[in-house]
Amino acid sequence: MTYKRRIYAVLIICLGMVTSINSQTQKSMEKTVISTDQQDVLDAVESMTLAFNSKDIEGVMSSYRAGALVIFEPENPVTDHNQLREMFLGAFTISPKFEYPQGHEVFVNGDVATHIAPWVMTGTAPDGTEIKQSGLSVANLEKQFNGTWLLTFDNPHGSYLMSK
Repeated sequence: MTYKRRIYAVLIICLGMVTSINSQTQKSMEKTVISTDQQDVLDAVESMTLAFNSKDIEGVMSSYRAGALVIFEPENPVTDHNQLREMFLGAFTISPKFEYPQGHEVFVNGDVATHIAPWVMTGTAPDGTEIKQSGLSVANLEKQFNGTWLLTFDNPHGSYLMSK
């Protein structure tokens, strides 16, 4: 093989690698582009999480539609507004901090959406014991007439059946 042919072959290989990298980068970027509704759903979930982490009961409660169903413990759904408030206030006693280190999935179909995200929660029990838990959050939200999204179903124990 002549010197010119070797250089030409190397250039072809390099061009192919660059094209492949650009294609992979473009596909990766396409995955991060989300619709306005998806971003609004994500913002609603993050707003609720911020309120929860800040022990802001009004902020938490305003994230839920009237009659929303919340699973505080597996197989124990709660829909009563006053009971939801008391359960959240009880949870605040451990100063919980929720994070979603692996990201979020948001699916929107018209005026309904599903949010799925693995979570990690850290906190401190009243006796000073450090608490760390993790799970899978599965939540449904509904778009309101004013364009905001409210939680209608919130199950932070979405992986419960897998560990049964």
